[in-house]
Amino acid sequence: MNKDKIYPAGILRYIEESKKYLSDRKKQVERIKKLKFDTIAVHGLYTIEETLKHNQGAVIEPLYLSTAQAYRDADEMEAALSYLIPTWCYTRFANPTTYYLEWVLALLESYQAGCQASCLVTASGMAALMLAIDPFLVPQKDKKEKINFVSSIQIYGGTFQHFSVRKGQERGIEVRWVENPRDIEEWLAKIDDNTRFLYAEAPSNPQQSFCDLKAIAELAHSWEIPLIFDSTCATPALMRPLAYGADIVIHSLTKTLSSGGLAVGGALISRQPIVTRIKNDNPLFKESFAEYVKFFPYRDYGPAASPINALLTLNDLRTLRSKMDLLSQNTQQVADFLSHHPRVYQVDYLGLENFAFHDLAKKYMKLVDSNDGQGNEINRYGHLLSFRVEGPPQNARRVFDNLKLIFRAGDLGRIKSIATIPAISTHLQQGEEARLKADIPPQMIRLCIGGENPEDIIEDLDQALRSF
Repeated sequence: MNKDKIYPAGILRYIEESKKYLSDRKKQVERIKKLKFDTIAVHGLYTIEETLKHNQGAVIEPLYLSTAQAYRDADEMEAALSYLIPTWCYTRFANPTTYYLEWVLALLESYQAGCQASCLVTASGMAALMLAIDPFLVPQKDKKEKINFVSSIQIYGGTFQHFSVRKGQERGIEVRWVENPRDIEEWLAKIDDNTRFLYAEAPSNPQQSFCDLKAIAELAHSWEIPLIFDSTCATPALMRPLAYGADIVIHSLTKTLSSGGLAVGGALISRQPIVTRIKNDNPLFKESFAEYVKFFPYRDYGPAASPINALLTLNDLRTLRSKMDLLSQNTQQVADFLSHHPRVYQVDYLGLENFAFHDLAKKYMKLVDSNDGQGNEINRYGHLLSFRVEGPPQNARRVFDNLKLIFRAGDLGRIKSIATIPAISTHLQQGEEARLKADIPPQMIRLCIGGENPEDIIEDLDQALRSF
């Protein structure tokens, strides 16, 4: 709101009405933030007051399928479209159902993190990625400056493609790859005055790479640039990067957060404020980045989430903590089995003590609100692993083809166990040279463990491994 501008009386009336709504909502947020993680996941900001006052007593958040919001008069419409009062206006801009999801995700990611957060939900994880990075990739001095950003090379194949092709080849923006994300000196060596942000994914898909999140955030901030972090595989039930200094967290909601496998979506959650040296006249850019993106780039690009997908995701994440506890324990059993199998030469799982990234993951990945009996949270390492089959790549394909219970698909994060061979699916476009640098050999099978009894999954794996 422009304090120097004189608004007509009609618009001022709506502004005054909205102040009470915003004041009440702020009090609700403070009250909800005092609750436990599970309670927040179940209720979010959909309170009894919200139910009775706005939604005819509906206990579950309503699905708003309308494409547009009607206004009482011209003054309310002008106030809404000038962002002077809360509004959703048009489902390409926002939607009440999507708001409920955004509010709960912001609360979960900032749970016990010592900061406030804002959230934007998008049509897919790739849309969230694009919206998270594009606002930083703008000239600051002149159009000839060599803009760059620094990223771990151990990332999802679609992210690699977006960075290397869409940003590198098509726009001439340099991505500087870090091959060993544990090495803080390698990160440091890649940064210069034209670096816009650091980017990491942990646990990475598929090789379960990890990095020292706190140290990388501190490095980024020493250069006045943000750390953008993909936490899809961990979810806020196991790790909340904002608590360690990350500025922006992105998720593919399609994956673990909506494990039912019926919804596609993405999310961008930002701390308030972020660290950045990018000059932008809009104060929201730094103070509430997710809101800035929602009001401006998102509105212009149009990657809106479907309200149906928002509701499906909202319903799936209500049991997130207990689900991640169960799936992590199931995966630990399967990883232990595979690590002793004579036809497997390597298992990539953070829960294995001899795995290269175990110690780093142990520092950061903990089941929220758990207790080991001595006041410490319990380590849980998620439900994604990879294993590498002995012999030529054909052996891995034979094992893959002989799975009877585990589904063959490029998906992950499902309540049903799913396997893929990354070299011929999720990371195919990355190319052999880049896969080699990212440690994705053709003998690798990525396995995401679901809610089945782990003994049945182990039996299926054993019979498949005995097929060659």
